[in-house]
Amino acid sequence: MPPAKKRTRSYDSAKTRAAVHAQFRHVRAAVEAFTPVQLDGPTRLGEWTVRDLAAHLARMVDSVPRLLAAPASAARELALLDWPSRTAPAAERIDADARGTDASDLHGLYARVQDDYEEAVAGASDGRLLPLSFGAMTLGDFLVTRTVELVVHTDDLNEATGAGIPYDRQALAACTRLLADVLAARAPGGAVEVRVPPYAVVQCVEGPRHTRGTPPNVVETDPLTWIRLATGRVEWATELDAALVSASGERADLADLLPLMG
Repeated sequence: MPPAKKRTRSYDSAKTRAAVHAQFRHVRAAVEAFTPVQLDGPTRLGEWTVRDLAAHLARMVDSVPRLLAAPASAARELALLDWPSRTAPAAERIDADARGTDASDLHGLYARVQDDYEEAVAGASDGRLLPLSFGAMTLGDFLVTRTVELVVHTDDLNEATGAGIPYDRQALAACTRLLADVLAARAPGGAVEVRVPPYAVVQCVEGPRHTRGTPPNVVETDPLTWIRLATGRVEWATELDAALVSASGERADLADLLPLMG
């Protein structure tokens, strides 16, 4: 009997919209408190300074009202699970956009983006097709991708500054689940169970399928470690050695499947 087709995860629209808003507010509070010295400091993202990263974050949220202001696309071209694979080829353009954003007044930039976001999504339909450069996507799906951008780059800011910016629970959950589902889609199967409590459990990798009891191949880690692995911020072997990842079973090695996006 062929394995049952996995259903695509759904996301609560109201919670996702609120999560983007909440996480952006957390970031805004931190950015507005950074000193000039902190803003000019380095990050783990190549040549980007903290100021560059802060500008990029604002631009990622600003993309919502900007795309909603453009004419709607005629047909959906990009599914949510395909989005991570489209980000790497766009890296140079994203870098240019971040450096081209006027970051001289971050306070003003963040205030405007927050207001524009709130106004734009207030009456917008989840099914509205947004004309992304690499394929039209529904607003509902695009907002889930904004939780990924916000959570991943909040972690980058925390690593660079030690600011301890909090993570909105719903934003962290959506980010964790999307990246776990991408893994399951890219390595379909039921031989390995990947657990990221309390937000996600997925089965992946071809091989004998688990049906009951304790699975023979299990990977478990916390949400932030999972997100760092999935985005290439850390290495599988390093996190395994540090006991931030537990992996049991002969198939429970995800090194060749990571990262999922860069």
